[in-house]
Amino acid sequence: MLRRDIFRAGLAGAAGLFGLNRANAATAEGRLKVAYHLSDTDKVNFVLGNIKNHYEGTGGNVDIVLVVHGPALAAFKSKGASGAVSSRFAGLVQQGLVPQACGNTLHGMDITLTDLLAGFELAEKGGVVKLAELQHQGYVYLRP
Repeated sequence: MLRRDIFRAGLAGAAGLFGLNRANAATAEGRLKVAYHLSDTDKVNFVLGNIKNHYEGTGGNVDIVLVVHGPALAAFKSKGASGAVSSRFAGLVQQGLVPQACGNTLHGMDITLTDLLAGFELAEKGGVVKLAELQHQGYVYLRP
């Protein structure tokens, strides 16, 4: 039993070092690069609040991409979005937020980028593919 605990502790330590190295790589240019993943409708306001806090906490010295797919994308439809989501989202886009809409979800919901709030870009290959590409580019992945 003790050997197993020692092995787990070693794995946890190695994972921690790997995480620190990834975080350091993301800040090598002086700006943190973060990819937020949003697919749950009930987390839209929470995630937008986290992004706002992220900009404030870093003094704006952060590049943030928000990848939205699945049911959460409906919350960003310009005709159905709440006033709170619309204004919060617009403010974040002005701060530099790069929102990406999953092409597969758009197709599945039979909507286009023009149906969404202003600022969205197309993640043509899909939201999950975009997230993997961003991580490969050194973005830190967050799924609140």
